[in-house]
Amino acid sequence: MRTARLERETGETNIKIGLGLDGVGKFEIKTGCGFFEHMLVLFARHGRFDLICYAEGDIHIDYHHLVEDTGIVLGRAFASALGDMRGISRYGSCLLPMDEALVMISLDISGRAHLSYDVSIPAAKVGDFDTELVEEFLLAFTRSLGLTLHIKQMAGTNSHHIIEAIFKGLARALVQAVSLDSRFPDDIPSTKGTIL
Repeated sequence: MRTARLERETGETNIKIGLGLDGVGKFEIKTGCGFFEHMLVLFARHGRFDLICYAEGDIHIDYHHLVEDTGIVLGRAFASALGDMRGISRYGSCLLPMDEALVMISLDISGRAHLSYDVSIPAAKVGDFDTELVEEFLLAFTRSLGLTLHIKQMAGTNSHHIIEAIFKGLARALVQAVSLDSRFPDDIPSTKGTIL
């Protein structure tokens, strides 16, 4: 089983993550931010990742540190669960509609962190969640995993729908990329012989 359990504690946050890549989408998520929890639930269910996430932090200030640090630990958990990346498909993509919103996600577990984020979210907040934190979460996640990630908003006027499409699309593209290629179970999918 490709699993990981990680904890990161700083002066600002304490994040505990449990991850199973070959799961069914079970989740236990508690962050103190309702909208962020909702997005992580969608991520787990649409990727069929088993996810435990307990996150505490200085949310009396705002959710920035909590969201960013969760991205860091989640990215590290994926990297840990994947190990040397042997047998994975490596690439994934998804064009995901969410009502009027349409978002394209394309990614490569390349060992090279890059985020291209072409998204325009109309509202500054959804509930008490700052929508600019979506990009901060994705930056932290891509850097910790070593992920090349392209996100392009094709349509959308509802901020909740746009963000939901991003999290669902990311999950569906990732599950493709981490899936094992039965034809080449012992191969690392790189001409260099290593991804890390």
